Amino acid sequence: MLSHIVEERLRECPGAPFDRQVFKDEMDSAREHTLELISRHLTEFGEKFPAETCVKGFYPLTENVEWTTSFWTGQLWLAWEMSGEEKFRAMAEKHVRSFGLRIAGRQDTNTHDLGFLYTLSCVSAWRLTRNRDARGFALQAAEALLERFHDKAHIIQAWGDLNDPKQAGRMIIDCNMNLPLLYWASEQTGDLRFAEAAKAHVLQAAKYLIREDASTFHTYYMDVQTGAPRYGNTQQGYADDSCWSRGQAWGIYGFLLSYLYTGDTQMVALSKRLANYFLNRLPEDAVCHWDLALVGTDALRDSSSAAIAVCGLLELVKQLPATDPDRERYQEWAMRIMSSLSKHYLTGRNEPGNGLLKHSVYHLSSNKGVDECASWGDYFYVEALVRMTQSWKLYW
Repeated sequence: MLSHIVEERLRECPGAPFDRQVFKDEMDSAREHTLELISRHLTEFGEKFPAETCVKGFYPLTENVEWTTSFWTGQLWLAWEMSGEEKFRAMAEKHVRSFGLRIAGRQDTNTHDLGFLYTLSCVSAWRLTRNRDARGFALQAAEALLERFHDKAHIIQAWGDLNDPKQAGRMIIDCNMNLPLLYWASEQTGDLRFAEAAKAHVLQAAKYLIREDASTFHTYYMDVQTGAPRYGNTQQGYADDSCWSRGQAWGIYGFLLSYLYTGDTQMVALSKRLANYFLNRLPEDAVCHWDLALVGTDALRDSSSAAIAVCGLLELVKQLPATDPDRERYQEWAMRIMSSLSKHYLTGRNEPGNGLLKHSVYHLSSNKGVDECASWGDYFYVEALVRMTQSWKLYW
């Protein structure tokens, strides 16, 4: 299936090799600083949730709505794992109850992002504390996500009314990150419907969302009546034929997550190709522009894409054999990106604002979350930090 993809060679990480001890000290300092910020945000947010992105440096506070609330809950679980401080666990468990009410009432659940929402809140709670209520809420969310699977097209529809011809059949590369909820549900229940839908979707994503040069479409439309492919385009990238950075990062990480559950090694090969394309288009400070087609310009950076990519690269390093010629370079690139994010993009101790990772881009054309902190960027920076500084079992 992947034979048509042109493999780009991974270029060397520029500059002198990292001094591992200096980098370790840098990460330890970033970890302490990040915990201080999360603690401060816990006080500021109370039982509310931050909105998708900051507005002029500050997150508006919301109820448990939209697709992003679990990124704050995920930070709380990670902070508890890093620090052992009970206040982080206590608030995360309050959030679990909120997510239970949300899925029971089907409040703002008409989206494939149920995977994000319930993996980082409830599956993580089950994995960490064996909270049986959280397990039940996550299984309800998996059932709701399975409802979005189109049998003939073999895809999970991203958002929109399943019966609306203008909406039907839209899959997007972000969905790869939502599939672990389905794999997990099959593991928990023995019901293979969940995993079979996830496998079918990821194969369609590999076939249609990936271009010949290993760049990616953000969106692809399938005919849900016949199963035929229709066309690819973008919702948030620069152009239909460009490569939206966050989508490429979702691909690097997301295809690997399916490999962890299925053992399908072509997913690892695909992750490598997407990673090479991404890394070969980074600017001097190793933090990508918001679209990879814009390298060499003064276009805005998207630090959130960089943080996602670091997590994907570190998982790739874990899954590759020691003999893989690119394994060490992926590690060096992950360290270089993480060092740049920590030095130049992390909010300072005395800096106004209540986010972590500055200079993200949510949706440029609608002027939404432009050059602001983004909730997912904050979460994936913390996940990357945990991966860099301790042994960690994935929530995904």
